[in-house]
This record gives sequence, C-alpha cells and structure tokens, in this order.
Amino acid sequence: MPHIESIPAQVFVSVMVCLAVFAGIQGVIAYLILWERKVVSWIQDRIGPNRVGPGGILQPIADGIKLFFKEDYIPALADRTLFILAPAFIIIPALIGWAIVPWGGVWNFPGWIVWGWLPIIGGAVIEPAAVHVAAAGEVSVGIVYVIATASIGVYGVVLGGWASNSKFAFLGGLRAGAQMISYEIPLGVSILIVLLTVGSLRPDAIIAAQTGGMWFAIAHPLAAILCFVAMLAEANRAPFDLAEAEQELVGGYHTEYSAMKWALFFFAEYGHMITSSAIFAVLFLGGWHLVPFMPQPVEGGLIAVLLKVLVFVVKVGLLITFMMVVRWTLPRFRYDQLMNLAWRMLIPLSGLLLVGTSVLVYMGRTQWWWMLAMNLTLGAAIYVAQPILPRVRGSNEKVRLPGSRFFAPQG
Repeated sequence: MPHIESIPAQVFVSVMVCLAVFAGIQGVIAYLILWERKVVSWIQDRIGPNRVGPGGILQPIADGIKLFFKEDYIPALADRTLFILAPAFIIIPALIGWAIVPWGGVWNFPGWIVWGWLPIIGGAVIEPAAVHVAAAGEVSVGIVYVIATASIGVYGVVLGGWASNSKFAFLGGLRAGAQMISYEIPLGVSILIVLLTVGSLRPDAIIAAQTGGMWFAIAHPLAAILCFVAMLAEANRAPFDLAEAEQELVGGYHTEYSAMKWALFFFAEYGHMITSSAIFAVLFLGGWHLVPFMPQPVEGGLIAVLLKVLVFVVKVGLLITFMMVVRWTLPRFRYDQLMNLAWRMLIPLSGLLLVGTSVLVYMGRTQWWWMLAMNLTLGAAIYVAQPILPRVRGSNEKVRLPGSRFFAPQG
C-alpha cells in the first residue's frame, strides 16, 4: 500500500468541485440550447424540437453528432493559424470565470479516508473552492479575476473576424471590439459599487454582506440594471448582438466558420451566460441566500450546502431564462443607438452612482436603506432632468420617402 501524506479537506473538495463544475457546465450548455429553442417556441406559439427522443430531449445530442461530421471548411485566403485559434480564445474565458463562484458557503468537512488508504483531514472548507486548488492561502482578488477573464473574450471575436479574410466577418469583429470596450465601463463601475459597499473583493464576503441584511439588487437597483444590461452586451446577446446581425453581416464574425469551430462560438456564448448569471447572483441576488430580510448561516453540514447549491442554481437558471426572453422580445438596436446607450446614458449614470456610493460610504451610511434612497433620488433627478439634456440630432429622424405620410413637399 503506497504511503501518502494526508490531504487537507480544502484541497480535496476544491479539486472535486472544479472537476464536477467543469464537466457539468459542458452538458448544461448543450441543454441550454434546447431550453432556448423551447422558450422561443413558447413565445412564438409553436412546438419547437419534439422529434429526437421523448419531447425532443435528445436533440442536443443529435445536433452535436451532426456538427462533428460536418465539413470543417477553412477559406483559402484566411490566416489558418489565427482562424483555428479564435474559437479557443473565445471559449476559454467563458469557462474559467466560474472559478471564483461561491456555490454553497462553508462546509464543515468531517474527514474521510479515500480507497481505504488516503486520509482527508477534516475542517472547514471555504468557498469559492477553485481558487484554493493551489493551496497558496487566501485569494482576495476574486472579482478582479472575473473582470480580467471576461475582458479577454473579445480577442476570440476580433481574431475570428480578422483571420476569416471576409468583409462581413471583419465588420462583425470591429463592432464586437467597440461594443465590448464600451460596455466594460458600466459593467466594471457597477461591480465597483458593490465592492465599495462591502469593502472586500472576495465573493464569499459579498454574499456574507447580503445574508445578514439585504440583497444588493434592492439596495442598488440602478447598479443591478446597469450590470445586467452590460452583461447582455458583453455576451453579445440580443438586443446587443450587432457583431452577428444576420440581416446586415450574414453571420458576423463567425460567417466563415463551420462544423465544431462554428459550434464553439455558440458554446462560448452560453458559457458567458452561465458565468455572468452566476456572478450577477453573487453580486446582487445574495448568492445562495434564500430570502432577503432573513439572516442565513454561512456554515453548515452537507445537506445545508446542497440546499444552498440548489438555491444558487435556481437563481442562475432564472437569470438565463430571462436573458432568453429578452432576446426574443426586444428588437435589435441600431449600431449608433447601441453606442449612444453606452456613452450617453449608462457610463454617466454609473459614474454618478459611484460618486453617490462613495459619499455614503465615507459618511458611514452603508445601510441598505441609505443606498436605496440614493438610487431612487438619483433616478428621479435624471428623470426630471431628461427633457433638458442635450440630444443627438439627425440620427432618428424620419426618412423622406415619396408617397409616404412623412414626405412633405418642398416649398
């Protein structure tokens, strides 16, 4: 029997959680595609996939087999190296952001002997688990890690558009680059508002601040809306999918892709949806906290941890479903409207919210009702001042078409 030193509970559970989450997300992404097809069918009053398996449950497997056997086409004038690397550059950031997500709080691990010879020392297992795999002590830059990994997702889009050597793909890449750079600002500032309120970068500390009081979606409603809108834009989800824009750009940055390379772009989109929904639940919905206004213990046994994981997964699932409903409800923005929304509305509003939060934190008024009052006051002030704010002229005027009621005869 081999002689191996005992393993700390934190390392053992961290490795198990990493493997389980990574494997689980792969299957969840496949069935999220089926779920979206069912959601859009319900919205459009039709049936949706219902042939492969009972109720269409095996449709993702059939689609995967089809994509594996489709021709993997590469344009003759494309940059082959970058063309092949682009899907990897976009899917990797989408799948590594969950590493700092606190799934179930603190587990009092009782200790265990694996296979009869590998002892696991008992103790408190601290979430998020994945950041403790290296056993390098406390990792206190969790949310910064999320912002850093999310920001490099644009490289895959830009590389795919550039390497394809297609004008449609190139325009899609340019649009995606400008869009992600623009919406990263309100996204980062809305996250900074939460971090400033809590005084910590650790996701578990953010959840702990909400379990003992109020969810930040109630304390900072405007920041929550800004964060959610920016999440849609960062994931290239409708109504912010200007980088694809089938009516204008055929398919956008992935026009020239086929088979599994094409599928990886969509896997990355749904991966971003999962990761961003999980981070949003941590920041604004209390993570695994069940009900606002009611304190909930952070530590517990295995049953308590599993119940917390269930609550967290339900919140993430509801957020993803809401993203799908938004996609099939709202029309796509025009590109100038997209950029105006970021630079003339979201960015100034996020800056004002950050200043207001900073003032309250400096004064020691960090209770949720003070933050909510600041949000409501600022929202009311903007609503009152909106009629006198400068507007962009000419971009939304009616086009003079002969024979239409908007055509006014000259002279």
